[in-house]
Amino acid sequence: MATPSPGYSITVRVEVPASANATAALTTAVASAGGALTALDVAESRTDRLVVDVTCDTRDEAHGEAITAAISGVPGAVVRKVSDRTFLLHLGGKIEVKPKVPLKHRDDLSRAYTPGVARVCRAIAEHPEDARRLTIKRNTVAVVTDGSAVLGLGNIGPLAALPVMEGKAALFKQFGGVDAWPVCLDTQDADAIVEIVRAVAPVYGGINLEDISAPRCFEIEARLRELLDIPVFHDDQHGTAIVVLAALTNALRVVDKSIDDVRIVVSGVGAAGHAIIRLLLTQGARDIVACGRSGAVHSGEVAMEPFRQWIADHTNSRHETGSLREVLVGADVFIGVSAPDLLSGGDIATMAPDAVVFALANPVPEVDPLAASEHAAVVATGRSDHPNQINNVLVFPGFFRGLLDAHVSGITDAMMVAAAQALAGTVAPSELNPSFIIPSVFDTSVAPAVAEAVRRAAEL
Repeated sequence: MATPSPGYSITVRVEVPASANATAALTTAVASAGGALTALDVAESRTDRLVVDVTCDTRDEAHGEAITAAISGVPGAVVRKVSDRTFLLHLGGKIEVKPKVPLKHRDDLSRAYTPGVARVCRAIAEHPEDARRLTIKRNTVAVVTDGSAVLGLGNIGPLAALPVMEGKAALFKQFGGVDAWPVCLDTQDADAIVEIVRAVAPVYGGINLEDISAPRCFEIEARLRELLDIPVFHDDQHGTAIVVLAALTNALRVVDKSIDDVRIVVSGVGAAGHAIIRLLLTQGARDIVACGRSGAVHSGEVAMEPFRQWIADHTNSRHETGSLREVLVGADVFIGVSAPDLLSGGDIATMAPDAVVFALANPVPEVDPLAASEHAAVVATGRSDHPNQINNVLVFPGFFRGLLDAHVSGITDAMMVAAAQALAGTVAPSELNPSFIIPSVFDTSVAPAVAEAVRRAAEL
């Protein structure tokens, strides 16, 4: 059973008799229903009644309703209102635009807008490269999506994807000091997406492609990289690959194994799986088997799309066939970027001694982390309620900070490897252990370290 999460936090405003045990009864009600009480505040007090705000984490919406019912069952209690704290946080959106310059009098207006702004416009017309110096292009990234592959939600479209893109923009600013803006496109036609992004690109110093389904995402990224003079980064591919390489680097240090000796099984051959495999191969991995829905990908398959064919050509040198469970036997490393509940603890037990398991499907991993930890030496997930959270926020703010500061026009494997090495290096040898192979997303040293590594790689 899932544990209560802040993602399903509720506040129940309830009126109760002003008795000595009123608040204790509310606490007991929440506990009896399996909620995690996080706050209990008296909002109003009278001689005979109290109004109390009861805040707790729940497992899901149904669990929140069950907790509310338990609170209602307290003798004399009347529930006035139930607030979903996640929805409250999103009211009116999560980001805004603020001017960076004072606009307090005529002189300010004359410089920031007309007539003074015309001088800057003419300067850029004569020297277009100055746009990076004199406009928001210097520090602005477009977070572009068509809403076709959002988190674990699938093809929900651009409007429903907007809260995720807002969150991404907020993380860019919070951790990397990068001004990012959601660009949610009401089309899933690759040609249209490429043309729209090409047309709006003059505003931005970089393009972050997000939640675009495979295989279209590969084509869109490749075409935009050819067309644009600013870096184009598909975070679902390359951000995931970078943080996985960093985490695997430290995990292999924990179990004292080498990347060129281990046998790696990757579940998922979409955008993330493809990029992970490519980056691991650049670092010396020699024995990788990738699995899709039908099992191991191998060169004997027919009529494969180009990116799956690339995987077949560069992995599974022994031409193994069979299901994920079958090819997992004896593997040193499992990396899952696929679907929930594909494996059991028993399946992990068939892996090699001191196995490493990265079950990254979100919100439900490929294997229960607790069951996996009974057999594997190191277990990581994409969740925040387990150790070793592999989260792209460890990469993209610092990565783009470095790209923008270096004024680069493209992205190389060397930059991605440098970012992974810097990220792995933020965990000191004295800190490294099976439950700490990757730093916290709130570690303030991470983004600057990644940015500096990318800047140095760009100079080479």
